Amino acid sequence: MAFAGFPFGPRGQQRLAQDRCGRPLGRPIAFVGSVEEVGRNAFHLPPLHVECAQELVGEATQVVTTAGFEFVRPAKEDLDRRPTFQPNSLL
Repeated sequence: MAFAGFPFGPRGQQRLAQDRCGRPLGRPIAFVGSVEEVGRNAFHLPPLHVECAQELVGEATQVVTTAGFEFVRPAKEDLDRRPTFQPNSLL
C-alpha cells in the first residue's frame, strides 16, 4: 500500500520517516491541513519538515507542529476511508 509516495510495510517504515525533500525527519514535525483537519487533529498529507511545510501553506491551510504522531487506518464505519496522521504531542 502506498500513500502520497510513501510505501508502508516492513521496508517502508524508513521511507515513512522522510519528508518529500528526501531528508530524514527530525523534530519538530509539521503537518499542513485545512481548518477542518486542524480542528479534528487528523491530517491526510504526510509529515513534513517545518521548512517544507511553510512552502506548501496557503490561505486555506494551516501548519501544525508536533513531536510525534500516529498513523491511523480508518474503521469500516468511517465515512472518510483515507488513512490519517494524528499528532500526539502538539508544540
